[in-house]
Amino acid sequence: MSKTLRDQERQTGWWLLAPAVILLLLVYAYPIGRSFWLSLFTQNLGTELQPVFTGLNNYGRMAIDGRFWQSIGNTTLFTAISVLLELLLGLGTALVLNQSFRGRGAVRTIALLPWALPTALIATTWTWIFNDQFGVWNDLLMRAGLIKTGINWLGDPHWALWTVIAADVWKTTPFIAILLLAGLQAIPNDLYEAHTLDGASPWQNFYRITLPLLMPQILIATLFRFAQAFGIFDLIQVMTGGGPGGATETVSIYIYATIMRYLDFGYGAALVVVTFLILSLAVAIAAFWLSKLRPAGDWR
Repeated sequence: MSKTLRDQERQTGWWLLAPAVILLLLVYAYPIGRSFWLSLFTQNLGTELQPVFTGLNNYGRMAIDGRFWQSIGNTTLFTAISVLLELLLGLGTALVLNQSFRGRGAVRTIALLPWALPTALIATTWTWIFNDQFGVWNDLLMRAGLIKTGINWLGDPHWALWTVIAADVWKTTPFIAILLLAGLQAIPNDLYEAHTLDGASPWQNFYRITLPLLMPQILIATLFRFAQAFGIFDLIQVMTGGGPGGATETVSIYIYATIMRYLDFGYGAALVVVTFLILSLAVAIAAFWLSKLRPAGDWR
């Protein structure tokens, strides 16, 4: 291929990419740039809310903001536990749904319903499930003899975060399952048959064929859910509002309160910028780490 032809193909490729690049700049780059500019200002309540340029003062304030660091900790814990549980349960669900059995289509449809339902509706439902007086969860535990009196799951700082994690896992596990199911259906059955003829057990089939070939879908599902879980808002806002005592307050909830409740737009913008940088760095590290995983040397 001549150099001129390669240059023409490269130029054509850039022209084809230009609309997507422009869209990404409009959707991501401009809002973040605008947020950074706003973060350099502070609202002056003494001059009718006129913003005053204060440079990087908002970022210095953030460094000593204990509530911000608590929200970062809550967000990290929520993201790590929920994504891990969703990945494990989603993989198990996908393996079951990939089998041939009567009524498989109906079961697949029902399994997808939690993901399709509105998050606010799901959050309201789980709020009643975990209600300390009328909730079905306390009733089941008391009938089983595991507890004697109802537990205030959403009002106890020790339990509140775990309850919202349970609700999130129930809702989003089907999403992981459907992504992994698509990957499972793309694996040829001939590979399993040949490996079984060589004396491989079902576990060896899973570890040496299913897991390596499913790794791209696992990577995509994990990164997508990681970014989404880190920015969780609606589920927690409906269930706890960030309480009790900030036990379930994530970064998104804190940013919302800073901007909408306290009208501190400059500091809220600084929180957005730092959160975006933290999330971008975390996703990059997670993508690099996950891409290095190799089960038993069989994944090429």
